[in-house]
Amino acid sequence: MLRMSPISPGETLDRKLVSVEQAMEILNRLAKSTYVVTMSRVKGPLSEEILRQALELIQYRYPCLNCRIVGSLDNLWFQTGGVSKIPLRVVDNLYNEHWQEVVLEELNQGIESDKGLIRAVLVRAESENSASYLITSTHHAISDGLSCVQLHSAILTYCQKIHCGEPINSVLPLPILPPIDRLIPISTRGFQGIWHRSFILLRIIFNQVWHRPKTLGFEKSVPINLRRCGMVQKSLDKGLTQELINRCKKEKTTVHGALCGAMLLTAAKSITGNNKKRLSVSCRSYVDLRRRLEPVVSDEVMGTLVSGVISYHTLQSNVLFWDLARSVKKKVEFRLKKANIFRVILISKIWVNSFFRNPNKESSTVCVTNLGKVNIPKHYGSFELEEISFAGANSAFGGSLSVAVSTFDGKMLLNFAFSEPSISHKTMETFANNVLSCLIEACLPNVDLPLTECKK
Repeated sequence: MLRMSPISPGETLDRKLVSVEQAMEILNRLAKSTYVVTMSRVKGPLSEEILRQALELIQYRYPCLNCRIVGSLDNLWFQTGGVSKIPLRVVDNLYNEHWQEVVLEELNQGIESDKGLIRAVLVRAESENSASYLITSTHHAISDGLSCVQLHSAILTYCQKIHCGEPINSVLPLPILPPIDRLIPISTRGFQGIWHRSFILLRIIFNQVWHRPKTLGFEKSVPINLRRCGMVQKSLDKGLTQELINRCKKEKTTVHGALCGAMLLTAAKSITGNNKKRLSVSCRSYVDLRRRLEPVVSDEVMGTLVSGVISYHTLQSNVLFWDLARSVKKKVEFRLKKANIFRVILISKIWVNSFFRNPNKESSTVCVTNLGKVNIPKHYGSFELEEISFAGANSAFGGSLSVAVSTFDGKMLLNFAFSEPSISHKTMETFANNVLSCLIEACLPNVDLPLTECKK
């Protein structure tokens, strides 16, 4: 195998963090939140030795994995150097759900960003016939859900080569991604951009005051440092996933619209208990910016290349599921045509500072991140990728129903990450089951569920 220093030659990432990156590091340091935890279920002879070698190659391939973050919260910098090999922890999978406990540990450890921006865990299979789990935790300043699943594919590709004894004579480092504020449209930068950023701040405040969306609230409120991230994972099998896709096409909406609709109806049932005829709610949809940037950025390149759009909805007691799904689709598509999706990321630090001043206030009723179909291989020689999904560490943010969704090999996985004790694990299990029930029942022939008929 090719032996290399973990420091890539040539250009480095050394620079000051931009607003969205600063926001991610502030949340990481002060609240152990927002970094991305990615989980792969892998069948095959995945050993510690093979994985360590693959991670060494990956660290050479991705320049951002050779960096750390240094400086005070008001003066944060990426610095190349001083980074050791990617930490790998090995855990024996003692029982079926043990890997989920390891995921929870990862969701609550934070990233030691002054030492490196990624770590990995191998939950080793208990027998040759069972699967191992590869779990990575990656700083959100250098990654998002899409680039993290691509990273797992790259790791497994190297594992395949190493296991087969294939010589690896060279590894070409990927290009370094410029700061995102250099990739967004020119109209959102400079003096004009400053004016527009001020405008969007006022617009966000106005929408919140005008619509006054209701949120789940807090079952129990504690200081940020006492909050923990929980996670409930649910899935739709291949048959149900395809039924949902087909029904969305028939109803002239998107799977994302249906997911948001199910989340909103579930949250609404909890908030109102069917006692109110009208309810104002909001949905934050996270969207990939790669193909909207100049130039377009490859899925393989790591970076925080997402933005959020908020849609507001007034729910009547007889609102129909598919009408709501179409409404979400229409409103999200309208907002995606506006330049505000770029301006929002430029005010990320302002938003984070505002959150710490009022950590018990949540602006959105529900939050949905949907990768859609994950376009990576299933087979890597002797290794088979059976499942892959991700979740954002979410210990800081209470009062909202959040889900991260990915569809791989025809199966949809839904990870509901939440802040405890603002929401208890038992409550989130109920919410997650209700979201799935809503999706499944809405796919039945000639069914369009009103709010009053969604399971409680």
